[in-house]
Amino acid sequence: MTSTSSGSSPRRPLARRSVLAGALAAAGAGLAACAPGSSGPSGGASSSAPVSTDAASLGDVTLAVWDQNTDEGINAAQEKLNAAFMAAYPNITVERTVRSFDDLKTTLRLALSGDVAPDVVQANQGYPDMGAFVQAGLLQSLNPWADAYGWTKRYPADLLSLNRFSADGATWRDGDLFGVSQTGEMVGVYYDKAVLARAGVQPPTTMDEFTASLPTILAAGELPIQYGDADKSPGIHLFGVALATMAGAKAAGALVSGAGGAWTDPAVVAAATALQQWAQAGYLPAGHNGVAEDDAVARFGQGQGAYMLNGTWQLATLQAALGADVGFTALAGTGGTPETLGGIGLAWAVSAKTANANAAAAYVDFLTNAAAGQVLVDTGNLPAVFPEGYTAPAGTLAGDVATSWQAVSQGGGLVPYLDYATPTFYDTLTAGIQQLTGGRQDPQQFTEALQADDAAFRKGA
Repeated sequence: MTSTSSGSSPRRPLARRSVLAGALAAAGAGLAACAPGSSGPSGGASSSAPVSTDAASLGDVTLAVWDQNTDEGINAAQEKLNAAFMAAYPNITVERTVRSFDDLKTTLRLALSGDVAPDVVQANQGYPDMGAFVQAGLLQSLNPWADAYGWTKRYPADLLSLNRFSADGATWRDGDLFGVSQTGEMVGVYYDKAVLARAGVQPPTTMDEFTASLPTILAAGELPIQYGDADKSPGIHLFGVALATMAGAKAAGALVSGAGGAWTDPAVVAAATALQQWAQAGYLPAGHNGVAEDDAVARFGQGQGAYMLNGTWQLATLQAALGADVGFTALAGTGGTPETLGGIGLAWAVSAKTANANAAAAYVDFLTNAAAGQVLVDTGNLPAVFPEGYTAPAGTLAGDVATSWQAVSQGGGLVPYLDYATPTFYDTLTAGIQQLTGGRQDPQQFTEALQADDAAFRKGA
């Protein structure tokens, strides 16, 4: 295997990192080299070659693979899986190119358009990346292999929909499957058990309980919500959790994908109003828009704050800082079940130009099957789908995360990252949240700006 690297791993725009850095306990045996079956697909294929799941019969193949799995835990998993795949199929060589998230994002379209395109790539979900690639005809529909390998049975439909697009790239979360993801991630509420105990508050399970606890915590002389938005992306996490629980995952997800609703709907205004009220009431730190996310995480790890709304990628850091005092939950919203912002790791997709579609699909299946899920757990990652029989370690932060992820992903409570909505939505949303919590924009103005951005994109799509 050839492995080349380009750049280090930066903090991504939404810090979408699934690495749990060893915090998830291993369950059961390690990787088993599970060979694909031989059943054929039930539908038509975009590839001109017949679909085959017998990777050993494909002759000598070299697969050029581009990924951005640079963080320690996920890189370890990738190296193990690549080695195991080539051991199971000695006729297939994986040549891996590793790029940082930002580097991959800026170079992937050019690479897929080139005369010598990689065979397998990691593509980001949503309109700016995957949608654009599909529209340009750069990715292969994976529908035939989804049937052959049973991906539609392995994954909840809600998770698979994040990697679906119509053939023209205009409609997200519907149509053909253009990728399969290894990992999951979500934003939830980290809570400091010692701070809550001093305030006489029980860990919340719903947004109503969370909101009701804030004045009590403040009256006890504690900071209710630790938060810093100098990096801009934390504002999306804060607003995303409020939106998911107040609008409901179905309605919030429809907004992001353009399937219905408007960003000026009452539930969106209510979520924006909640953020502004939290800031005005002193539930957020003073000067929060000038505080870096890393500094806010460090302060929370020092016991400054009852809650912090952040992603599962902070698990290892907070586990090390707070030990048994830190917990995690995904709050229940309007539907009575956990609903929150989150997603799945970048999708493993197949280039439309590959001459090795069957080998590429076999590789994607190997990276995402049940045995791969166990490797991800063993290397401290959060699998999109846990291995069958996996039991979350009770009484631990890793157990809290695993239990919450299973509840959210299996229950249809996952709202895609809000900046997937349009190519310019990240800038519009993050600037608006800073103005909202800084008191320079009211909720109506904030939501009208979001709707204007969305409408402009839909009009030109």
